Amino acid sequence: MDFNTKLETISRKNDSLVCVGLDVDKEKMPQFLFDTSDDPFFEFTKEIIDQTKDIVCAYKLNMAFYEALGSIGYRILRNTVRYIPKEIVVILDGKRNDIGNTAKKYAESLFEDIHADAITVNPYLGFDGVKPFLDYPDTCSFILCRTSNRSAGDFQDLKSDGKPLYIHVAQKVKTWNETGTCGVVVGATYPEELKEIRTILGDSVPFLIPGIGTQGGDVKKTVEYGTNTHKELAVINSSRGIIFAGSEDDYAEKARDATILLNKEINIYRV
Repeated sequence: MDFNTKLETISRKNDSLVCVGLDVDKEKMPQFLFDTSDDPFFEFTKEIIDQTKDIVCAYKLNMAFYEALGSIGYRILRNTVRYIPKEIVVILDGKRNDIGNTAKKYAESLFEDIHADAITVNPYLGFDGVKPFLDYPDTCSFILCRTSNRSAGDFQDLKSDGKPLYIHVAQKVKTWNETGTCGVVVGATYPEELKEIRTILGDSVPFLIPGIGTQGGDVKKTVEYGTNTHKELAVINSSRGIIFAGSEDDYAEKARDATILLNKEINIYRV
C-alpha cells in the first residue's frame, strides 16, 4: 500500500488528521513513573498509544529525545514503533540529510532497520542528498519547507529571483515527486505560507503540520489551507499539548481527552 493510501485509509477510519508526537522528555513526563516502572519511557509511550490509537492518523517520534538516552533510547524507539498498530502511520522526525552516500545509510537505518512509514528530511544539500530517501516505495519523506519555529524566516524568507527560499523548496518538491514519495513540513504558525505552498503542490502531496497547541497555530486556518480539496492529506501534529496534559496517574486519560478535543476542533472545519 502506498503512503498516501495508508494515510487516507486511517484518517477515514478514525475520522482524524491528528498526529500525536511521542517525545520522551524525562523532565516533563509524570515523575511517578520513574519510581514505579522498570521501563518508564516505554510505559509512558505505550499508555499514550493505548489511549489514543482510535482517534489519530499518525504518531511522530522525535528522534532526539530517544537518541539522548543512548543505547536504551534506541531500544525504546524500536519497541514503540513495533507497538504502534500497523494501520497507523509512523513518522520518525530526525530531519536527516547529508551527501548522497551518507544519506543512503540514513535512509537504510530509518526505513529498513526501524521500519518507519515516513521521515523528515532537510533539503539544504539539494537533490542528491534527498534522492536516497525518495527511492523507498510506499514511504513518505516530509521535506522541510516552512518550519514552525520563530526564527524560520532567518533563511526561509531570503529571496532569490524575487521569491522566498521556501517557495523555491516547494517548487523543487513538485519536480522531485515523480516517485510519489515526497511530502512537506509546513508550520501551522505561518498560515499564509501554508496556503501558498498547498496551492503550489496541489492535492497529492501530504503535509506534516507542526505548530498546533503549545506553539499557538490556528486550527481553522490550518485545516482550511493545509488540507487538500478533499480535506485530507494533512497530518496535524501536537506533542506537548497532548502527551503532557496530565502529570498524575491519569496522564494517559488526560492525553486522550486532549486528543479528542483537538480532533473535534479540526473536524469542525473539515465539513
